[in-house]
Amino acid sequence: MWKGNPVTSRLQIKWPIIQAPMAGGATTPALVAAVSEAGGLGTLGAAYMSPQQIREAIHAIRERTDKPFGVNLFIPEDFDQEQPIAANVAAALNEVRRELDIPENPEVTSFAENFAEQLAVVLEEVPAVFSFTFGMLDARSLQALKQKGVTVIGTATTVREAVALEACGVDMIAAQGSEAGGHRGSFLPDAPNNLIGTMALVPQIVDRVKIPVIAAGGIMDGRGIAAAFALGAQAAQLGTAFLTCAESGAHPLHKQAIRETSDESLVLTRAFSGKWARGIQNDFMRKMAPLEHELPTYPVQNALTKDIRAASGKQQQTAYMSMWAGQAGPLGRELGAGELVLQLVEETKRVCGSLV
Repeated sequence: MWKGNPVTSRLQIKWPIIQAPMAGGATTPALVAAVSEAGGLGTLGAAYMSPQQIREAIHAIRERTDKPFGVNLFIPEDFDQEQPIAANVAAALNEVRRELDIPENPEVTSFAENFAEQLAVVLEEVPAVFSFTFGMLDARSLQALKQKGVTVIGTATTVREAVALEACGVDMIAAQGSEAGGHRGSFLPDAPNNLIGTMALVPQIVDRVKIPVIAAGGIMDGRGIAAAFALGAQAAQLGTAFLTCAESGAHPLHKQAIRETSDESLVLTRAFSGKWARGIQNDFMRKMAPLEHELPTYPVQNALTKDIRAASGKQQQTAYMSMWAGQAGPLGRELGAGELVLQLVEETKRVCGSLV
């Protein structure tokens, strides 16, 4: 499992353990570097960062490590920024703003960062890995990355998506099971019925594609990593497990909530962004649930709730924060990221040894 692995060999890493790219500030340069220094692959979740912020973060990572790391972006989606906002949705959002004592009906001037400009920085900085979510990368960009020697990883939530990604030329596939925290990577189509669990999804994708498959979703410890390999994956990607690490940029109350939540409280919602995502259930998600089918699509809803999420964090109001986490979140640990990587390795070895 550890020697001659196509993922570790290709990426030049010691352990087939990848820290998931969690956008929104959780994947700090310190976290990414710590994972890579310990022998795994740290990944910068850069989707919400400006091109300059991406460049600065990459430089900060390189100041901390000379080991390989990755950068992840969201593939842009067509949307109508002029789409009308339902009156009851606007009223519900303004009710929350009044509770937080922030201005109602804020003007939204930007819905998403410019993907082409973000990718241009990646091509200039040349990280070892570029991964993407929510779709397929265009052929020109894919070729440009490969010419620079960058390994490209796409995200699939179904076999159909995995087959499409392989056909477009990616080097590896992250198979995202329904247990995963944060946004669903679905794109054929983006719908909650693509909820295939990791244990069912990984072997089906492994049987259909010829490129390495990375298991993602609900993996928190050595037991999950060993299971991923038993299913045919050649690496495991963990996100929530790293959210509670010391180097994580997650809000302290978010970290605490992960440790204290239950498996039944980790649910899917469109409330915060307009796209299905898994997180810890709170008042905002409950409030918006009756309106879920009237919410604007991503990234419009994401932009409309940005002020609410920011104010909630500043005011220590978990009721209105987006606290993304996977279904196995309660297994989270308070460790340094490097220490967690080494513990995961030892746990995996023990589990595999016990099965011989």
